[in-house]
Amino acid sequence: MKNILVIGGFTLLMSIVVSCGTHKEHQEALKELPVTNPIRKDTLTTRVYVSQIHSSRHIELRALEKGYLEKIYVDEGQFVKKGQLMFQIMPRLYQAELERAEAEAKFAEIEYQNTKKLADQNVVAPNELALSKAKLDKANAELALAQVHLDFTRVRAPFDGIMDHFHVREGSLVEEGELLTTLSDNHEMWVYFNVPEAEYLDYKSKVRGDSIMEVQLKLANNKMFEYHGMVTTIEADFNNETGNIAFRATFPNPKGLLRHGETGNILVKRPLKNVLLIPQKATFEILDQKYVFVVDEDNVVRSRHITVGAELPHLYEVKSGLKETDNVLLEGLRKVRDGEKITIDFQEPEDVISKLDLHAE
Repeated sequence: MKNILVIGGFTLLMSIVVSCGTHKEHQEALKELPVTNPIRKDTLTTRVYVSQIHSSRHIELRALEKGYLEKIYVDEGQFVKKGQLMFQIMPRLYQAELERAEAEAKFAEIEYQNTKKLADQNVVAPNELALSKAKLDKANAELALAQVHLDFTRVRAPFDGIMDHFHVREGSLVEEGELLTTLSDNHEMWVYFNVPEAEYLDYKSKVRGDSIMEVQLKLANNKMFEYHGMVTTIEADFNNETGNIAFRATFPNPKGLLRHGETGNILVKRPLKNVLLIPQKATFEILDQKYVFVVDEDNVVRSRHITVGAELPHLYEVKSGLKETDNVLLEGLRKVRDGEKITIDFQEPEDVISKLDLHAE
């Protein structure tokens, strides 16, 4: 009899414990969680492209004559003005050739003048005067050529720009055509970025012939360049290996911050008309697929697959899977399971979006 009472008491105790546990779980399942609706509105999306920054004019300065590099008048990284003397290649040989050419030109000039006097007196035939004139012209041409060769020993800046590092030093024997340095004109910069074919077609289908795409540049330190750029050129051919085509944006560079060879990211803003948006924090992933928890009319949580389009700061564009009237679980996604019942705390979509920058997870 005692055993029966003990077993009965134990059974009753276990029933109370199970009942209490079930009641506790029910209470946890019915705790209040925030939900909201997707919102439909016009907005902007930002496309990001890796870019390369180039000077609008970036050239190589090479020796035009062979000889010893006698003098360097500038320094690496220096700003030089158009026409400024930069390098001097030993000019003695070319100076001597110029002096010889000057002497020959003077001799030819004297010979021509004498022949002309004789021709005026009909002492010599006109053909002899013409021959003397041809010799004078040849001597003057050789003099001009000698002057050019001498000028080639002085390398001057073809435009205002910034010097790069030297490839030779004073005293070096340089060959004709040997690289001395490079010069960059940085007052205006060309920024190249590659655009996929589909986005190129979207761009071309939406812009008018006279419209210009405005872009922004994010630098390597994640700071925005203060001046906006304009897309001025699209290359002719697609890269068959990548399926991309190169765009070129032109940026003013009045403060000289940008240099040739830098990298950055081009940001292109694109308008989105009448799109359905939800907070990113309301989604979760399973095998690279996006899902949300939708709360039905009985306050039961159901997982639902969605198709995401554009990605905005803290928001996703929903292509399919949701309607504006759906109640989407906003927080506590890890605290619920598919099929559980909850109590909802509805929050207006406008209020939710306005707080995303402050409370993004």
